[in-house]
Amino acid sequence: MLEVKTIPAEDTYDILRPHQSIEQCKFEQDHAEGAFHLGAFYEGTLISIASFSPQNQPLLTESPSYRLRGMATLEEYRDQKAGSTLIKYAEQNLADRGVQAVWCNARHHVKGYYAKLGWEELGEPFDIPGIGTHIAMYKTLGTSR
Repeated sequence: MLEVKTIPAEDTYDILRPHQSIEQCKFEQDHAEGAFHLGAFYEGTLISIASFSPQNQPLLTESPSYRLRGMATLEEYRDQKAGSTLIKYAEQNLADRGVQAVWCNARHHVKGYYAKLGWEELGEPFDIPGIGTHIAMYKTLGTSR
């Protein structure tokens, strides 16, 4: 059984980018007011993380909105549905706070993952040098579109 907990930003770094230095893992918004980080624990082990911060997306009319800034699950635990559990937990938490939408810049090859969670594409694909092709994706919270 998975347990979802709020965790410090620093606890996300090893899972999010295991082959990079701590400095390369830090996001500017990690400690912004309203930012939060979630961890999914399986039998006491942190197996998946997700980081969220308040940030409006210029192509969205819904406001306020939050950005999913980083998400990752340890490879050997990807069959536990930890990532989708974290997303659903965050969506409910944000909706309860009156947030209108959540969005992310998804790697193009995993856009289907977000689509299965009810997220929609926004705008055109774009390239992030050194990382690859991405697409903005979003989900309206609290109301159906």
